[in-house]
Formats: sequence, C-alpha cells, structure tokens
Amino acid sequence: MRIPCPHCGSRDVAEFVCRGQVSEDLHLRDNPAGPVAEHWYHAQGCRQWLVVTRNIVTHDILSVEYPR
Repeated sequence: MRIPCPHCGSRDVAEFVCRGQVSEDLHLRDNPAGPVAEHWYHAQGCRQWLVVTRNIVTHDILSVEYPR
C-alpha cells in the first residue's frame, strides 16, 4: 500500500506508523467495514502526523490531510 503524503509525495506504507482510528475514546473503538479516518505518523519522511481516510475493506486511500 502507498500513502500519498501531502509533503513528500507517494510513499510506501513501511515509512509510516499507524496510531489507529481518530477517536476521542482510547479503549472502545468501532470495527466498521468501510471508510475509517486513522492517525498515521510519517516516521521515515517529513515526521508529520497525518489523518488518512481509507476503506479498510479494500485498503483504498480516500484522503490524506494534516490534523487540525
């Protein structure tokens, strides 16, 4: 899977670390099938946190943006 970093361009998922779903609750998370917003850290690139929205069934990346 490749993640299109807004700063570095398209990069392999191995350069990133996933923190998980964007959620207020740290312990009780949904397990939906479909689009999910997740926090990803570009550890081997620009070292920025990103919000990656992807379909967890097909692994298609729907959007990538910086957190607000």
